[in-house]
This record gives sequence, C-alpha cells and structure tokens, in this order.
Amino acid sequence: MRAFARLIDDLGRARSRNRKLEILARYFASTPDPDRGWALAALTDGLPPRMPLRRLLADLMAERVDPLLYELSRDFVGDTAETVALLWPDDGRDCDQSPALGQVVDRLRGAGPREHAAILAGLLDAVAAPERYAFLKLVGGAPRVGVSARLTRQALADAFARDIREIEEVWHALAPPYGALFDWLGGSGARPETANLPVFRPLMLANPIDDEDFAALVPGEIAAEWKWDGIRVQIAATRGDARLYSRTGDDISAAFPEIRSAFAGAEVVLDGELLVVRDGAVAPFNALQQRLNRRTVAPRLLRDSPAHVRLYDLLLDGREDLRALPLSVRRERLVAWHSARRPPLSDLSPLVPFDSLDALRRIWSSTRAAGIEGLMLKRMASPYLAGRPKGHWWKWKRAAQTLDCVLMYAVRGSGKRASYYSDYTFGVWRPGEGEARELVPVGKAYSGFTDAELEALDAWVRAHTTERFGPVRRVAPGLVLEIAFDALYASSRHKSGLAMRFPRVHRIRWDKPAAEADSLETAQALSGDSVEPRPAAGQTGHPLS
Repeated sequence: MRAFARLIDDLGRARSRNRKLEILARYFASTPDPDRGWALAALTDGLPPRMPLRRLLADLMAERVDPLLYELSRDFVGDTAETVALLWPDDGRDCDQSPALGQVVDRLRGAGPREHAAILAGLLDAVAAPERYAFLKLVGGAPRVGVSARLTRQALADAFARDIREIEEVWHALAPPYGALFDWLGGSGARPETANLPVFRPLMLANPIDDEDFAALVPGEIAAEWKWDGIRVQIAATRGDARLYSRTGDDISAAFPEIRSAFAGAEVVLDGELLVVRDGAVAPFNALQQRLNRRTVAPRLLRDSPAHVRLYDLLLDGREDLRALPLSVRRERLVAWHSARRPPLSDLSPLVPFDSLDALRRIWSSTRAAGIEGLMLKRMASPYLAGRPKGHWWKWKRAAQTLDCVLMYAVRGSGKRASYYSDYTFGVWRPGEGEARELVPVGKAYSGFTDAELEALDAWVRAHTTERFGPVRRVAPGLVLEIAFDALYASSRHKSGLAMRFPRVHRIRWDKPAAEADSLETAQALSGDSVEPRPAAGQTGHPLS
C-alpha cells in the first residue's frame, strides 16, 4: 500500500499533465505485479467489489469518534476519505508493516458483504494516515487525483514505449489485474487476442468548430449530418454475441436488451447514436436518460421509451477492418451493409446536402427550430482515427439559450473546491397567491465562472445565508445568474416542472435586481420536445446517402 499511497499523493500534488504522466509511467515501470495492475484498475475502471462505503464508514466512525465531530469535519473537509484518514484513531499502534496492494484487494474480493465492515476497520487500523487515505480512494472508486482513464493509459504507453492506440485496441478484452497486458508490454507474452470478441474499439471524436475551421471548409469535400440528441454508442457484434458500448467504453448492453437482440448474429462493429424514438419522432433526451445506468429494464420502460440506433459509420465488416479507408468509402459500405441486413430498431443518419458555406450556415441556424442539437461536419477523405484528431471532424452545436435566474441554494464543492460554495441551484419566478411570487428551481450549475468569480460568489453566499441544511445553504433571493443552457425539458423532479440540459453560469448579473429575473412562463416558452428535423429552406428532404 505504501507505494500506491505515494502515487496518489504525488498525483494529487502534480499540476501539469506532463508531470502526472511522468509519475504514472515511473510507477507502472517499477512496481511489481499484481500491485500495478490493481492500481491501473483503480485509476481507470474502478475496483471490485462495490460496497456502500460511505454508510460503512459512518457506522465505523460512530464507534470511534463523536458523530457530531465527524459530521462537522466531513462537512468542512468536503471529502470522506480525507476526513476518515485524519480522524481514525492510531492508538499508538505500530504501522510499519503495510500490506501489499494485491493483498488488500484479495482480502476484499474474497469477502462477503457482511465482512466488509470488519475488513475495512482492520485495514484502517493497520496503516498510517496517508495509506488510509489511499486505501479509501482505492475502494471508493473515485481517486479524484486529476487523471482520466485515457491519461492513465497514455502513461502506460509511455512507460513501455508503445503507441496508445495499440493499448486501447486490446483494452476491453482484458480484466484486472492485467497480467496478460503487462506481459505483452514487457515483451514476455503475446499480444492479447481480440478476434471474435465483441470488444470496444476507441471512437473517433469531433472538435468544436471555430471561425478559422469553418472558413477553410470546401463544400464538396465535407459531409454534413444532423447532431442527434442522444448518446454516442458503438455496437460490436460477433456471431455469438452483441454488445452496446458508450463513448467511454462502458458496456451498457443490459439497459438496452432489444438493441443487443437486434444485432445478434451479425459480425460487425458500428458507430452511431442511441435515441428513444416514438412514432417515428426522436423523443427528448430525458426519455433516454431514464434508461441509462440500469442493470435491468422494466417492461413498461421498454414499451414507453423504445430504443433506436441511428448509424453513422462502419468500422469492421466481418473480419475486414475498414478504419483506414476514407469516410466516403466507409459510408458506401455502411449503406450497402444496412440495405442487405436491415437490422430492426436502426436506420442510417442522413446526410444533409449543401452547396455553399452560406447554405450550410443557414441550415445550422434552423437546427433549434427543427428540434435537433446542431450539425456534424466530416471530411469525406478522413480515415477513422481514435481520439480527437484535428482537421477531420467538427461538431457545430446550436446556439445556447439563456435565462436570468435567481440563486436559491449553494453547496460546497469537492477536491480543490472543498472550501468554496461552488455548486449552485437557481430558479425563476412563479405566481403565488394574490400579488406574491415564489422562486421554483429549474437547474444546478457548477461551471462557467473564473476563479476570481468563484471567490466572489462564495463570499456572497456566506454573507446572505438564511438557513443551513448540512452542507447546503439557502440564500436570500438577491443574486441573479445569467444561465446558458442547451434545452429545457419537462421534469417531475423539479417543482417548476422543468429541468435544464447542460446549464452553466454565463454571466453574474451583479447589476440586476432579483425581482427582474425571468419568470416560469418565460422558461416554459423556451421548452419543447425534440422532433424529427424539418428541411431547411431550399432542401427537399434528407437522403440516406
């Protein structure tokens, strides 16, 4: 555990991406198996087993520390692992004999749910505060040390002088503690086999378009598609199985069994957008959101929120890898494959015809009225490249909407923001009884402001708090936030009946009285269901190819 604790501490202190890569690469190159494999798992996919860690720790701390002291400390620190690591009593024990990371994981994996509390207590007793902190980050599934799964894999590639694409190509055919992976990287084993397995291949992602990119586009060399209001998915199918993956490689097949069945028996890897489609029209995103992150799906949800995949690209056709071919060829192959197979619950994302950049801009301007998110622009000559390569694909999202909302509640953040009230709930005015009005919440945001603005917002919250509910503060209705958002949808979870998608603080309206903020009626006028796109001016339809 000691080496892993140093790793977590070093990563937490490192500020630059390159420094984090150096720390990780050194750890992977010098740490023996299986410890480095379990550390890799902790920083990427998380470790088994899952357990109700926060509840277990609260119960354990109640036996050792005054519950009020623990609650106040947790509220002040903003991080459960750090609070427990510091408050856990040492009682003068000798903590020199620290267990290896692999031993800790084996002990947890071999235990039943009723044993978890005793094992947690025993391990916390056996190590010092820095290792307690690292151990709790290990089992909590969220180390929060400023490294993404892809950055971790890049460090692994750096440690063994490999191309990250080689590692990502086999990643989803592996399981912790990744012994076969390290054998291959170290030269003592063969490359892990992925043939005939329905594993995830890294997706090609788009960059936001800017004025310079747009001006350089040549209409005849670019394909335009609608940007659909769903989630990006990959379907990987063999003759024995079919899997559905999110853009980050998470297997979401269990939540969408009908899509899995629709592609069973195929030998193909496809790129597309997962949607809910009712009566031929794309439903709002919140209809799809109800089905995400579920292990089982009730019959009613299958009936009321029918899943559908709109296909963009063909990566593998049988054993043939098409990713090195230009998009124009892959598109032709996709059209031919879909015409021959006709898998249910699927169609092709149509291409949007345009003959000039002015026409393209007019089409983009119509996307909000058409009920879709914007446009995707792709070079027809582009191969399918993992990651977010520049100069190939662009996303052109529709312009954001804005509302002037009143700050209602604030919650302290976590990590670097643990000392600041940085998560904000805001609302709009709704008519009450007689002449009265009341604020009803429409969303939450924790981004869109600078560090200096965060300090000013935090100071305002502290000075205008009217009530406290644990870590939550209610504030007097005096500060207006101009909130930018993508869309407003009907929601039974909010008193307003509405919820924002992708809200962020666009501007702090220090100058505007709270009484002049927007009303619920104004917000309702901006809401609406997503629909199939209507042809823009000059278009006669949306051909499939």
